[in-house]
Amino acid sequence: MRIKRDILNDLIQWKNNVYRKPLILQGARQVGKSWILKEFGHMMFSNYVYINFKGESGLKVDFANIKDPEHIIEILSVVSGEIIKPQETLIILDEIQGCNNALKVLKFFCEQAPEYALVCAGSLLKVAMRNHDSSFPVGKVDVMTLYPLSFKEFLKNYKPRQEAFLSSVNLQMRIPESIHTQLIDSYKVYIACGGMPEVVSLFLDGSSWVQIEKVIHNILLACPLDFSKYINNSDIPRIHQVWENIQDELDRKDKKFRYALIQKNARARDYGSAIEWLCFSGLVHRVYAVQTPKLPISAYKNTSAFKLYLADVGLLRSKFKLDAEDVIKGDTLFKRYEDILIENSILQSFVRQFGNEQFYWTSGNQAEIEFLLQLNDQIIPVAVKSSLCLRAKSLSEYRKKYQPKLAVCMSLKNMRKEDDLLNLPFYMVDYLKNIIAE
Repeated sequence: MRIKRDILNDLIQWKNNVYRKPLILQGARQVGKSWILKEFGHMMFSNYVYINFKGESGLKVDFANIKDPEHIIEILSVVSGEIIKPQETLIILDEIQGCNNALKVLKFFCEQAPEYALVCAGSLLKVAMRNHDSSFPVGKVDVMTLYPLSFKEFLKNYKPRQEAFLSSVNLQMRIPESIHTQLIDSYKVYIACGGMPEVVSLFLDGSSWVQIEKVIHNILLACPLDFSKYINNSDIPRIHQVWENIQDELDRKDKKFRYALIQKNARARDYGSAIEWLCFSGLVHRVYAVQTPKLPISAYKNTSAFKLYLADVGLLRSKFKLDAEDVIKGDTLFKRYEDILIENSILQSFVRQFGNEQFYWTSGNQAEIEFLLQLNDQIIPVAVKSSLCLRAKSLSEYRKKYQPKLAVCMSLKNMRKEDDLLNLPFYMVDYLKNIIAE
């Protein structure tokens, strides 16, 4: 099934922008970068040219020796067998992190040939740039990031009427209980499935969970294939160790990452590069601890205290070896992992809405709030409660101590606003930024 992705609207805006620059689309492995760019080329251009640097050793030599955009266009036209016309042809350069000289050439397209629509994709682009900073054409490119499907995107493809209803919700409304129950059920399906496009496509096509689980398992197996790229050989086994133990780190009361759980006497300096690699690759999101919630939050983070989550909740569910049907039914086994999976899903949404750097609040061993968000001049605490109980003691303590203009409690409870406290159901997480603005 062809999946509708929100980023397509952003790509169309980029196409129509008279000041557009060459575009770099970054994102983790298998989030659908190549597919969406080809779909964009098919929908919005007369034709497109697709070049993958994984199998184009000759082109790597050409990009090293040639800087003139018109000469490069001539070569690409012959190689692809397509006529490349300004404004009418989309040029797609995939796995561009494998050709540093191609990255450098983007500068010349920006300055000398902006009439050509040129887009690039790379799953390890941030990792490669950490080692080849001089290759990146700073200020000469536009950048977008593609993530796994959000719940909102999932719902558009799965239950479009439910998504249309959610898009119309405002703070003055109470969601009817019948719809509220349906949306909770849909959210459980999303947690079971996750947002990897191939997985979602299989689910929407009616494939069995046996087939779907095989695909998720294969994605998890494929991720380590990149671990040897752009990193010192000594760090490769450490990346594997961190990757294999993430679910065990989260399956603890405070979820704080502890090096000693990976290997006895392990220290930060031993695994720092490995964790950085996983974060830059987009496979993992890091959430830093903050004890003093002041602006800017990043200035008060504790870099030695953090949690690691996966980029996709469906992959984490599989890492826990939790059956999808147990999640959908809400069985007892799901209850053990419910907090972790919901937090992971909410974090994915926050990264999209509020940026890649995320934080949580801790007051020693006495209290903890799952997320702190910074929006303009506000710090917004967000507590996450998987049960219906809204007696969030940590959130109450935080509100008394710091008196935020707004505090959010996300749970299974229906939406309700009382003074400075907003109770929001999990399925509305993708709408939080707009709700705060409202």
